[in-house]
Formats: sequence, C-alpha cells, structure tokens
Amino acid sequence: MAPIDPHSYTDSTQPLTTHISLSLYFDFPSSTIHTSTLISLPKPHSGPFTLDTRTLSIASVLDPTSLSPLPFTLNPSTPDPVLGQALIVTLSGQSQVLVISKTSTLSSALQWLSPPQTFNKALPFVYTQCQSIHARSIFPCQDTPAARVCYDAKLNIPRQLSAVMSAKHLHRREPLGFGDAKGACDDSVWCGADRVVEEFVMEQPIPPHLFAFAVGELGFREVGPRTRVYSEAAPAVLDAAAREFAGTEEMIRVGERLFGPYDWERFDLLVLPPSFPYGGMENPRMVFLTPTVIKGDATGAQVVAHELAHSWTGNLITNKTNDHFWLNEGFTTYAERRIVEAVQGEDIAALNVGIGWRGLVDEMERFKDNMEFTKLKTNQEGVDPDDVYSQVPYEKGFQFLWRIERQIGRPAFDDFLKKYIATFKFQSIDTDTFLNFLKANLPGIENQIDLIAWTEGTGIPTDAMEPVSNIYTKIVTLANEFKVGRMPREDEVAEWHGQEWELYLENLSKSVEASQLQALDARYRLSESKDFEVKVAFLQLAISSRCKDYYAEVERTLKEVGRMKYLRPLYTALVQGAGKEEEKTFAKRVFAEARDGYHPIAQGVVEAILAKFV
Repeated sequence: MAPIDPHSYTDSTQPLTTHISLSLYFDFPSSTIHTSTLISLPKPHSGPFTLDTRTLSIASVLDPTSLSPLPFTLNPSTPDPVLGQALIVTLSGQSQVLVISKTSTLSSALQWLSPPQTFNKALPFVYTQCQSIHARSIFPCQDTPAARVCYDAKLNIPRQLSAVMSAKHLHRREPLGFGDAKGACDDSVWCGADRVVEEFVMEQPIPPHLFAFAVGELGFREVGPRTRVYSEAAPAVLDAAAREFAGTEEMIRVGERLFGPYDWERFDLLVLPPSFPYGGMENPRMVFLTPTVIKGDATGAQVVAHELAHSWTGNLITNKTNDHFWLNEGFTTYAERRIVEAVQGEDIAALNVGIGWRGLVDEMERFKDNMEFTKLKTNQEGVDPDDVYSQVPYEKGFQFLWRIERQIGRPAFDDFLKKYIATFKFQSIDTDTFLNFLKANLPGIENQIDLIAWTEGTGIPTDAMEPVSNIYTKIVTLANEFKVGRMPREDEVAEWHGQEWELYLENLSKSVEASQLQALDARYRLSESKDFEVKVAFLQLAISSRCKDYYAEVERTLKEVGRMKYLRPLYTALVQGAGKEEEKTFAKRVFAEARDGYHPIAQGVVEAILAKFV
C-alpha cells in the first residue's frame, strides 16, 4: 500500500473516484442516515480498491450492474482513532461500486439538534462539518483533498423540513416508487407519506471536505443577484443576517476583479445555530456561518469575505493534503484582506492584519514545545488535524505572500496571482508545486526571499512585518499605556468598533491586575459586548488575572456558543498553569453541562485540552 495522504487510506496505486451518487434517508428519531453510495472510477479496475470510513455500519458492497455482492474487509479491526477504518473492496473489472451503509450517532461530521436546541424549538435540525477528515463518517469515500469528485445527491427528509447543500438545487419532489432509494432503505420506508425528496448536483470537482448539507426548518432572504442568506426560519435572525451581509455582491465583484471569474454560479450563505464550531466554512455555493458573525455593524462581513476568497483559493485550488493547509488558508487570508481593503478601506484592512499578527505571535507560545506546527509545510503523520488547527497556516501564510508582494510590487503580484489561479484551477497541489511555479514565473525570487526558511522553517521569519497604519499604531500605543495605568479616554475610543477593541485587548499584558480590568469594564462594558471577539478577549484577560467576578459570564459564554475560536482559549486559560484546581473543577463542570450543545469536533477539541491539563 502507498498512501498519498497521511490522513487517508487512499492508495496511490489505485484509481481516484471521479463521481459519487448519494441517496440519503434521514432518520431523525435515531439520529442516523441510511446511505447508498455509488462510486464511479475513470476506468474498470481489478484488484483491491480502498475507501475511508469512520463509525459507519457497512451493510453490503455490490456490483451496481448485477447487484451481486463484492468481497470486502474493514481494516484494522479496531478502528484507528484518527483515520477510522479502510474499506477494502476486491474488484474484478468494475468501474463502479455500490456501498450500502448507515451512519452512527458517533459520526464526527454530524450534529443533530433536538427541537429544544433550535431557535423555534418545534422541529429538529442536522448539519455537517466535513473539514478536515470527517466526510468518511457520513459515507465511504477517498477522504483526501487529492481526490476531487463531482456528485449528485437525493435527500429523503421529513416533509415539514427543507434542505440545502454545497451543490445546485434541482427540485423538491415526492418520493418515487421502486428503486428510488437505490438500496439506502426499503422502498416502503423511502416512500412514506410524511417524506419528501430534495435533489442536488455538484458538476464541478470538489474535495470531499467541501461536501455539506443542512436539514431543518429553513427560511431565506434575497440579498443580491447571486446570494440568498438562509437560517432557521426566524424573521429576527434572517433580517439581521440580511442587513449584515447586504454588501456581498460588491465583494464578489471585487473578488472577480482581483482574482478572475467567479466559477460557482451562486454564493449563498447559511447562518447555522450557535453550536457551529467554526466562524465560517467555505462550502461551494452554500457557505456555512456562525451566528456570532452577525454583529450589527457589517464587520461580520469580513468572515464572508474570507469564505468568498476561498472560492478561488481553497475551492478552485486546494491543498493536496493537510500538510500543505497554508495553500488554502494563507492565500485566502491574503485574498480576504485585499477584498476588505477595496470595500472597507485600508485602515480596516490594517486592523485585520494587526489582529492576525497578534494571533500568530500567540500561536508561537502555544506550540513552543512542538515547533513543527509553526511551519507552513508540516508533517502531520499520526496527528489529528483538528488537534493542531491554528492561525499559523492563515497568518504565516499571509505574511509569506505579503512578503512576496512587497518584493515585486502589487501590480506584478496581482498578475502572478491571476496566472496561478488560472493555471491550477480545479486541481489539488502541494507546496513544492507552488514554489516551482513561483520560481518559474518570478525568476530569481529565491535569491531575494528565503523560500525554504518561510515554508520549512519554524517560528516567525525575521522579514515578516507588523502592519503600518495610524489607527494600528494608536491602538497598540494605548494598550502599552494601559500597562502603566492609563485608561483610554472616551474621546480616544469614540469611533471604535469591535475590531479596534479586539486589537486593544489582545495587546494588553496577560498579567494585568484584576482591579485594572474591573475599572476598564466599568467604563466600557466590554464583558457585556454583543461582539464575541471583544467579549472573549476580555474574558481571557479576566481568567488570567483570576478575576472571579467574571466567571459567571465565562460560563454563560461557554454554554451559549460552540465556536472553537472561543472555546479553545477560554477552556485553556481556565486549566493551563499551576494552582488552578478551582478553575479546573469549574471547567470540567461547565463542559459536562455544555457538551451536548457542542458539535462533535468541538467536543473532541475541548476533551483534548482537559486531558492535557486536568
């Protein structure tokens, strides 16, 4: 066996899937999905054919033409905690394989919400998060970004619910009779009177981690010629989201001007329940968002700018494995800031860069005992990518591209970016492929910038750069003055929004006195901010200063949202360090009470933090 990805059983000597056809029957009472997966190969294949699975029950593997069983094994017999199990099918000249399976309640990609956990508290809800390696817990596949596939899907759901996918919606129809289920379940069950089928198709090849759906009581608002915003059918949520993301079409046009045509037709947005573990997920045609990005001042649109930028860098061009994740996220962070600069101005873009710089510096401290994960090109063999997810590929990747831009000038770099995207669109590449393209198109660049130090070196290179802007300098200066006792005056912060406060708080000393924090909060009410970036930055400082007056707010926050950007630092601040027995007991209690409200990915991340420090 010759794996092509440290996070997949996919074998380089076997063909890569070209198309997947799915039939999914959603059984809400059991929180499971009955699945028929038809896998198509580019040509007939004889010998072993290997697919990734995790926590799936495999009922049968069939030749779809004859419906005769195909021999298969699941290895290893005890699933690997990261990879799951390899489903190894023996083929004899087939170009298609049909697998009948069922998901488990332990599926790491799925979060099932009971009616009381939803906004209207009347109907259930389920959604996916497949990045990095969770698609295999829904259906068997070659779960590596090296294997780009087109797909179609039939979702059989309760009639009172509706569905969205990272795919083109074809129609909503009644279940058909014999054979419509494709073996996912009995035809009589598939054709139940209370059931309806939603059909989708994705005609462009995407990596499996971009497979996505959500099923629930959904509504939408039109916000542009290419964009609807969806959420649970709650007018208050829909209207707030529509206001926050009203400028989406302008951002798409800026992106097209900078990076070339938008190749995905639609750019719809889905605001998920608060348990969604990320800020956003760049699922093509249907971006998933946390409700915490709805801030009431349109600054949440910066997350939309990031996910939009993925339409070119990450979705059109994808890292071949997670070892090269910076090719997705570094490029996208750079592209996001170019869009933000064009739409919201240079000062806002500089604040964005400054917040990113602080995040990168903090990650150096986080990984000080394992500097491998401060590299751009990493070695993640045997490592769960969720455990080492960080700002490094985003911010160090951004810094690398910004360094190249400074070296050759923005016009030349813009031309390079457009050529890069046009050359590699709908492909998955690695760092060496990028570097070879860079050197071929910018002759001598390796003599001007140490490309190996940037991609394979640890830490922050000496030619990385903090942003330069008047507002950035002013905020950092005020943060430094707070360390010697001077609180910012109200006239100095009158124009500040969430980003300014976030940057200010992140530049304060972690050893700030509790009395200073209380005085700052008494004046500016930061612990009550509706902007979670501000609130969580303040609460981290409160925990570091052992200011227990704020622990009730910490508990409310940890129970209100499931975004890992907030869970990771708050739980870590509570349990890391000596003499924290009371805080550790508090963290364990809060997690035990909040756990069922978190997505399985977030549950695993918090469990890993507690296992390390408690």
